[in-house]
Amino acid sequence: MDPAPVGSIRGNVRTWCAVFLLASSALLAQDEKPLQVLPGELVRQTVAQEVAAANRSDAKHMFVSHKKSAKGNQARIYVETTEAMAAMLIAIDDQPLSPQQHQAELDHLNWLMSSPEQLRKKHAREKEDADRTLRIVKALPDAFRYEYAGTQAGDANVGKAGDTLIRLKFTPNPSYTPPSRVEQVLQGMQGYLLVDPAEHRIARIDGTLFRDVNFGWGIIGHLDKGGRFFVQQADVGEGCWELTAMSLNITGKILFFKGISMISNETFSDFTHIPADTTFAKGVDMLKAEQEKLAHLKDPEPADTRKIPQ
Repeated sequence: MDPAPVGSIRGNVRTWCAVFLLASSALLAQDEKPLQVLPGELVRQTVAQEVAAANRSDAKHMFVSHKKSAKGNQARIYVETTEAMAAMLIAIDDQPLSPQQHQAELDHLNWLMSSPEQLRKKHAREKEDADRTLRIVKALPDAFRYEYAGTQAGDANVGKAGDTLIRLKFTPNPSYTPPSRVEQVLQGMQGYLLVDPAEHRIARIDGTLFRDVNFGWGIIGHLDKGGRFFVQQADVGEGCWELTAMSLNITGKILFFKGISMISNETFSDFTHIPADTTFAKGVDMLKAEQEKLAHLKDPEPADTRKIPQ
């Protein structure tokens, strides 16, 4: 069935590809001295270019997701299309789907293709999620204070292999006033960004709630202290970076009684560049072909063994 809310966690993949572009021209010196630019200004330049690049539509991919959550382990194939994200569940707890489960996936995709209105609504939800993500990105320069905190080497799963990544520690800016509940969560978060200055990208964002965050004076709800949000990117070829790992561990309560629990670890791999004009129907054909290919592999191993840092 149609997975939920990849958008609410991951957003539109094109947006994430654009959302982490670093716009500073300063590079790390050979002796690894700090960059000759204030870290806050580095982030401000980054966001300015990210916003300008967010509507890029010429980088589309097919890829595989492995997700661990309370529902178990699930593997899916995704295809980015001009109309909406096409997706197909292919395994549960490392076991292939039953014929009935597989048919249900096909029936759902066929239903979407035969219902322009439902496809339009799906696209609208994905765009809404991407817009919320971009609002968070726009807030980064003002919501936090930054300082340089060392370097580490990039690899195939984070940043770009061979590049030196710069670590930026962030803490809340006490003078920041969030314009809406979307940005309000940033007031209780601290952590770090990992930047690849050679490629002008952010390779990782790792944030932790160091206190409870209340919404509407606690009447509407709150997020619990200790919650964590982790996103990692890497160069997947042809000059495009994509999400390679993501972790959510956030709990809380909304409207007094309803509990919030967003706990999952997800990795993304096997990126294949596809034409920019790929339609949803064409994307479904790609899903079917890829699923059939994977089904013929003997004893397939999980395509992604990367571990999310603890």
